[in-house]
Amino acid sequence: MNAQTPAAIANDPRFLIGVDVGTGSVRAGIFDLSGEMLSVAKRDIAIFRDTGHIVEQSSRDIWSAVCETVREAVAKSGRPASMAAGIGFDATCSLVVVGEEGTPLAVGPSEDQDRNIIVWMDHRAIGQAERINELGHDVLKYVGGRISPEMETPKLLWLKENRPETFASAWQFFDLADYLSWRATGDLARSTCTLTCKWTYLAHQKRWDADYFRKIGLGALADEDFARIGQRIVEPGTPCGSGLTVDAAAAFGLPAGVPVAAGMIDAHAGGIGTVGVGKGATSNLAYVFGTSSCTMTTTREPVFVPGVWGPYYSAMVPGMWLNEGGQSAAGAAIDQLLLFHPAALEAQALAKSRNVPLPVMLAGMAIEKAGSASEAVALAHGLHVVPEFLGNRAPFADPHARAIVAGLGMERDLDSLVALYVAGLCGIGYGLRQIIEAQADAGAPVETIVISGGAGQHPLTRQLLADACGISVVTPVAEEPVILGSAMLGAVAAGVVSSVMDAMQRMSAAKQTVVPEPARRELHNNRFAAYKKLQGDGRTLRDC
Repeated sequence: MNAQTPAAIANDPRFLIGVDVGTGSVRAGIFDLSGEMLSVAKRDIAIFRDTGHIVEQSSRDIWSAVCETVREAVAKSGRPASMAAGIGFDATCSLVVVGEEGTPLAVGPSEDQDRNIIVWMDHRAIGQAERINELGHDVLKYVGGRISPEMETPKLLWLKENRPETFASAWQFFDLADYLSWRATGDLARSTCTLTCKWTYLAHQKRWDADYFRKIGLGALADEDFARIGQRIVEPGTPCGSGLTVDAAAAFGLPAGVPVAAGMIDAHAGGIGTVGVGKGATSNLAYVFGTSSCTMTTTREPVFVPGVWGPYYSAMVPGMWLNEGGQSAAGAAIDQLLLFHPAALEAQALAKSRNVPLPVMLAGMAIEKAGSASEAVALAHGLHVVPEFLGNRAPFADPHARAIVAGLGMERDLDSLVALYVAGLCGIGYGLRQIIEAQADAGAPVETIVISGGAGQHPLTRQLLADACGISVVTPVAEEPVILGSAMLGAVAAGVVSSVMDAMQRMSAAKQTVVPEPARRELHNNRFAAYKKLQGDGRTLRDC
C-alpha cells in the first residue's frame, strides 16, 4: 500500500492505536493519522518482588490490562471501532516465559505460574552477567563491551542453571513487546529492536552468533536453531501475520485483520516519537525519563562507545545505528531518595491533599522559593547526590554501583526536603552529562536533548537538565510521545506512511526549547566535578 499524502491524511477518519506497557502500568492511546492524540486510557499492572533482586510480573495480567485500555481508549475517542487503521505495541525489555500454547511458566521460587515474566530491573542474573563478561566474546562489542543483568541472555542462563525444568519445558522465550504482537496476531516474528538491544542478535549481519551461545552455556538454543527465541526477525513497523486474530479482535473490541506492527522496547518508541523534531534524528539525543531513563543516539555509521550499549543496527530507526545509554534508576531514584527524608510522610500527605504527585509539588515549591527554575540549584548548596541506587547503566556498565548522598544535616522540614529533591535532579542531570560526553568523545555528538517520559514533564526538571548538561532541552508537541511512537509503528504497518522515518517527520514536532542559563554554567561545572569525585570514591570504598 502506498503512503498517503498529508492532505489525504487530514481528511481520513481512520485512527491509529499505540499501546505502551511500562513498568507499572499499561496505557493505550488513540491518534488521528496526523499524530494528534484523541484519547488515552490507563491501567496499573502488578509487580511482585522477592529477595535476591527478584522482580516479576504476569503476562495474563498485562494482556488483560492491554485489552481493557484499548477498549476504553477507543470508546473515549468518539470514533467507531471500524475506523481502526493499525496498532503498535511497545513494552519494557522484560523476559516472558511460556509453555505450549502460551501457558505461563513460573520463573522464580514462588512457583506461581502467573509470575512468568522476569522484569527488566530484576538483577538475579548479576553473577551470570559477570561470567559472560569474563569471556570477552566478540558479540559484546555491540553492547558497549559488557553485557548487563538487565539483558536477556544472562536471565536465560539463570533460568537454565536455577530452574532447569522451566528452561527445558519452555515453548517460547519472548521479549515483552514481541509477546504482545504474538498474542495479537499469532505471528512468532521478533523485532530487530528487542533482539538486537537485549538478546545479542546481530542485525547488521542478520544472524545470531551460535558460538556466543555455546560458550556462555546456552548451546541448547543454538542447537535448535534459535526456534525458541526467534527465527523470523523483522524491522519495527513490519506487519505481523494477517493482523488481529478473531480472538484478539474480540478482546480489543476491534475488527479482525487490523494491521499489527512488529513492536519496540518502550524507551525506543519514545525515541521515534521525539527525535524527528528539529534538525532530525542524527542531531538529537532522545531522553526518556521515567522509572529508569534511556538515552538514544542515532548515527549513520556505527560508533563504539565503551559502557554505552550498541551500536545496534535497525534497532530504533530502520537502516540506522543506535547507541543506547541511560540510568537504571531515574524517576525511581528520586522516589527512593525522598523516602529517606524525615519530612517525607508530611510531604506525601500535603501532596495528596493538593491532588498532585509529590515530585510535582516539590518542583513547584523549589521554583517559588528560588524565584526561577534555573536558580533552584542554589537551594542544594553543599548537598550532592549520586543517585545510582540500582547501579550505573552507562557509561560505566557497573551494576554494583550504589547511591551516595553527601552534605546531609539534621534538618527535618519541607525546605530541606525540597533541597534534597533539587540535588537529586541535578545528580540525574550529571549522570546524563557523563553519557553525552562519553558519546561525543567516541564520535557521536548531539546538539539537543529531546525529552519524554512522565518524570521529565515539569519545567524545573527540564531547566535543571539543560543547565547540568549545558545543552538545550526540547519538549515535543506530543503529550504522550512513547505511545505516539507505538502508533507510528501501526501507521507503518497499515501503509499510512512509507517508513518509520516518514512517520517521525510527519507526526512529531517541537513544542518548546529550554536553553542552558549561562550564569549557572560555572556552578554546574563545579557540582559536576564533585559528582564525579563522589562517584569515583564510591567505587573505591564499596568493598571496605
